[in-house]
Amino acid sequence: MAVITSLRINGDRLQQRLNALAAIGRLPEGGVRRIAYSDDDLAARQWVTAAMVEAGMTVTCDAAGNIIGRYAGKKSLPALATGSHIDTVPAGGRYDGTLGVLAGIEVVATLHEAGQRLNHPIEVIVFTDEEGEMIGSKALAGTVNGDDPEPLRRLDGTAIQTCLQRIGGDWDALPTARRTAQDMAAYLELHVEQGGVLESVQRQIGVVQGIVSLHRYQVVIIGRPNHAGTTPMPLRQDALYAASLLVAAVHDVAANPPGDQVATVGYLTVQPNAANIVPGRVDLTIDLRDLSLAVINRMVNHLQQRIQAIASTTQTKIQMQPQHAVDPTLASSTIQATIAAVCDRLQISHYSMPSRASHDAQEIGRITPMGMIFVPSQAGVSHAEDEYTSPEQCRQGADVLLNTLLQLDSSFEKLN
Repeated sequence: MAVITSLRINGDRLQQRLNALAAIGRLPEGGVRRIAYSDDDLAARQWVTAAMVEAGMTVTCDAAGNIIGRYAGKKSLPALATGSHIDTVPAGGRYDGTLGVLAGIEVVATLHEAGQRLNHPIEVIVFTDEEGEMIGSKALAGTVNGDDPEPLRRLDGTAIQTCLQRIGGDWDALPTARRTAQDMAAYLELHVEQGGVLESVQRQIGVVQGIVSLHRYQVVIIGRPNHAGTTPMPLRQDALYAASLLVAAVHDVAANPPGDQVATVGYLTVQPNAANIVPGRVDLTIDLRDLSLAVINRMVNHLQQRIQAIASTTQTKIQMQPQHAVDPTLASSTIQATIAAVCDRLQISHYSMPSRASHDAQEIGRITPMGMIFVPSQAGVSHAEDEYTSPEQCRQGADVLLNTLLQLDSSFEKLN
């Protein structure tokens, strides 16, 4: 099949849909609040379902509550899938997740209006609860334990079974949502960057190399609380002083040697937390991220060495325990190369980069070749009401999505 080269998405229609969906759960300052399973989430799901049908798709909802719009292909082949999520953080923007879903719908609408079908079916997927437990993508990838007698609960205590039932899912049937590479030839997700790298390097498209590994540690520093006035400096066991040295060490292990790795101390509490008492205890978290597990392990080893030295110097006890770990998911080299080639053909600048935030693609990439396309986020802002990506940037991202799917359809079909 010759690759269709003349198709472009309707940028005005994409913006109209972005605006319409942003009106569901709109906040007074212009942001969006659509917490998964809420009334606004339900209304948005109904709106998206109608848009999928209008674009020419048949629509189903699986046991995980994922909305799946399917545009049939010419041949009986695994689907080329795209999509993202439409749930938001409590005070989010109109682009995070939503752009990927609506761009996928626009791709299908463009093909449908042109009377074109690919060899592969196209599926546009709205994944359930990406901002919470990522139930939708995990169920599809088979990484949720549906047999757990104590299933996950929301922050308000509501069980996931109840939540899924509300949106048409079924916890007891969760294994039926699982997909394999025999069902899905590849997954390609368009997303706003949620950072400022593309702006800083002045490129229009980010070609995602993969989604980083996240390792989080809980640290407890035990010193000795004592009188701030009567305890001489050499006799202090100051837990906060030890913590300050550790915070600096966390920065150092990520900054040296230079690379894409990042490390953060984002949570810290002090006890007794009084102006006239030497701190006796500090609890903090360390968040480490990189595409390479070897780099993560290097940072951990260096931190453990620094912790021993800090504990000795400050006469404190420091314990670092693993709290959470997610393995990295690398993007397919074939899909990366295809995105880059499409950008070159469309005369759109591009830049290879990791994704340091989690996405549904992280789970789906465990079962099928995965790729991601980033478009810039103004000033690097996301998960905030002033999140912004221009209409032109949205259109460019959607055009790259469309043309990459066209190219993948041609190249993948030759392998079958």
